[in-house]
Amino acid sequence: MPMIDKSKVLILATDGFENSELFKPRASLIDAGAEVTLASIGTDPIQGKVHDKDGETITPDLTLGAVNADDYDALLIPGGVANPDTMRMEEEALAIVRAFFAADKPVAAICHGPWLLAEADVIDGRTVTSWPSIRTDLRNAGAEVVDKEVQVDGRLITSRKPDDIPAFTEALIRSIEGV
Repeated sequence: MPMIDKSKVLILATDGFENSELFKPRASLIDAGAEVTLASIGTDPIQGKVHDKDGETITPDLTLGAVNADDYDALLIPGGVANPDTMRMEEEALAIVRAFFAADKPVAAICHGPWLLAEADVIDGRTVTSWPSIRTDLRNAGAEVVDKEVQVDGRLITSRKPDDIPAFTEALIRSIEGV
């Protein structure tokens, strides 16, 4: 496993995140030596989902308004239907996404997570993958959409579903190593 000691990774999530898409990449990043911070709308525990059933909760480290993108080396956006759908209505979340793209830092979004990228208007001309039900939205935002386990377009990493998490996380770690 590659090591990314001292790298700082920010996760954006709120209620309705897909359990495995937050916890598994988070654990792999920590195991690889990264410092991982979770930002959300508030600091109360947020509720994960395992498909449509309640999963685990996790307490955010800070609010969206307290995030300074300059403090982080990479951004991770887990899926779940409700998580990115709620986050894409938060101007602070959109500003964070735009700041990571402007700084050409790795951004990784899985499943429904690319919805947040579409709303932030950062995928026009990019090649991405996602959960099938949002692919039209991504195309309408100007992206070329492919059906692959993991799609890497420069510093942008996207994947389709929980089964893709190992390849997704590996691609993110490789991108962070290239920083």
